[in-house]
Amino acid sequence: MKPVIELQDVHKTYQTGEVEVKAVRGVSLEIHQGEFVALMGASGSGKSTMMNTLGCLDRPTSGKYFLDGIDVSQLDRDALADIRNQKIGFVFQGFNLLSRTSALENVELPMLYNRQRLDGGSQRERALQALATVGLADRADHTSSQLSGGQQQRVAIARALANRPSLLLADEPTGNLDSRTSVEIMGVFQKLNDDGMTIIMVTHELDVAQYSRRMVVMRDGRVVSDTPVAKRLNAADELARLQQEQLQ
Repeated sequence: MKPVIELQDVHKTYQTGEVEVKAVRGVSLEIHQGEFVALMGASGSGKSTMMNTLGCLDRPTSGKYFLDGIDVSQLDRDALADIRNQKIGFVFQGFNLLSRTSALENVELPMLYNRQRLDGGSQRERALQALATVGLADRADHTSSQLSGGQQQRVAIARALANRPSLLLADEPTGNLDSRTSVEIMGVFQKLNDDGMTIIMVTHELDVAQYSRRMVVMRDGRVVSDTPVAKRLNAADELARLQQEQLQ
């Protein structure tokens, strides 16, 4: 079975004035369908550059990157944009929702840029399905300003699912959330993963990474460890534990 992602000796070098910054140095990596991977590392480790590469937001300086069997390493900007829209869903720390727009309309946005345009009814139905997947079907007509931080992140996840991508990339998705809400969001990711979605999540928090199934740690542009999560946390169990603590 071919991996969803295959990196072969990927390097990324930036030129800053006369200084060369080697952000990624010879990374080779495979991620298969249905994996939930936490990409970790301190500031300057190369994890953000790696995420930009995986998300087809940037091209490697050398090496190859195959996404669903397609070599995207040398594609031009327009072709990369098409790949992003068709195959990748993005979830960010800052939600990035339109504040005066309903949850439903926010989720519909990516479909407007899809080459395979849906009619209005099909688009609305798919957006409602995505909101139902994250438990927000009853908030479809609420604007972002009427939603809590956790609900806004759920809308952002639904939006990422709108074009039915093969890969979900989450960049510090709990960074703006309190502890309990963070666990709830990790529960959404675990459910999506249990249903077969491939997820890569950038995080610097070990307790958040422990909801994933595999941890890839970077340092100085290299992968220094790649291991299964030994004691995986279950979001439903953690929420029950937090609720019990509140009752005591």
